Amino acid sequence: MSETNWFNVLCHNKEENSKARVCVITTAYSEIETPVFMPIATLGSVKAIEHRELKDFDVQVILGNSYHLYLRPGIEVLKQAKGLHNFMNWDRAILTDSGGFQIFSLSSLKKIKEEGVEFASHLDGSRHFFTPEKIIEIQRVIGSDIMMPLDECLPIPSEKAVVERSIKLTSRWEKRCFEYYKKTSPIYGNAQKLFSICQGGIYKDLRKRSIEEIMEDDFNGVAIGGLAVGEEVKEMYDVVDFCTDIIPHDKPRYLMGVGTPVDLLECVERGVDMFDCVLPTRNARHGRLFTTYGEINLRNSAFKNNFNTPDEECSTYTSDNFSLAYLRHLFISKELLGAQLASIHNLGFYMNLMKNIRKAIKENNLKEFKNEFIEKYSLYKFT
Repeated sequence: MSETNWFNVLCHNKEENSKARVCVITTAYSEIETPVFMPIATLGSVKAIEHRELKDFDVQVILGNSYHLYLRPGIEVLKQAKGLHNFMNWDRAILTDSGGFQIFSLSSLKKIKEEGVEFASHLDGSRHFFTPEKIIEIQRVIGSDIMMPLDECLPIPSEKAVVERSIKLTSRWEKRCFEYYKKTSPIYGNAQKLFSICQGGIYKDLRKRSIEEIMEDDFNGVAIGGLAVGEEVKEMYDVVDFCTDIIPHDKPRYLMGVGTPVDLLECVERGVDMFDCVLPTRNARHGRLFTTYGEINLRNSAFKNNFNTPDEECSTYTSDNFSLAYLRHLFISKELLGAQLASIHNLGFYMNLMKNIRKAIKENNLKEFKNEFIEKYSLYKFT
């Protein structure tokens, strides 16, 4: 696969004040049409969902996590298995996060140095040291199609001086990742791309500096990191809108860790191509379903005798063969099937939403689709 044809912009939404577009990312395993939502497979598994369901929903890319995979099952196991694709028997694309967010959020004992970050495993307290170079080595062994560099993740709010020091360190780390990436080769013969991550919190001048510094090297794509970590949603949208104006047109734009169905629509309109978030499967395991008319809590007693299906208007998911009363019964009874059916439903809802978004962009009616979706989605919420 040549560098010139792995990412192509197919069309733009021609509506006023819209930066939405449909693109294709071509990997050794699959073609990914964007805007795309990537299900979270932290440890090589999308929680409570089989590969069969993923393929039924035409999932072309999932997201694994280098930090977690490094700790379990471990790099030696993945090397013997000849990479994560073989290990989990997944024949479509994988993107791996570097684990920077997990290091900073899960490890209470960490030391940040110029060389890298020392941290304690959240599993057993054992000490580990990640350098930018080691992060690339780990992802070479994992064999992911798209790799992410080591970055420092800060909470919001953080003082501007602290954020400024942080983006300088992140830029240096990412440059080292890029240099090591160029010096090394894929282990299993399949092309691997490397994205950069811009940071800067809600400070636009720092975001601009971060993007300009990381784009001194020819990364294959640009991720917007450090959002959805405490800021107001309008602040997040504003920063995203600002960043996508600066990120080069010929690079995929990936918004990390976002978000709700409304977030996806708003940020697609602001030019984002790629998303990931734990919400569909995490909320499902707590008995919360995304539906056309809002999010519902299956544990609510109102559903005890409700024999309607979860989403009458959009019955494309496996769980819609079952009534709300039955699904509630499964959760109240702590039956594992409840979490499985809810997870399938929520992921199906997200994948169907992205399919409809791509269709609306191609037909130049994204604004109408967005407004109609939000109007229905905000109609009610069961708590």
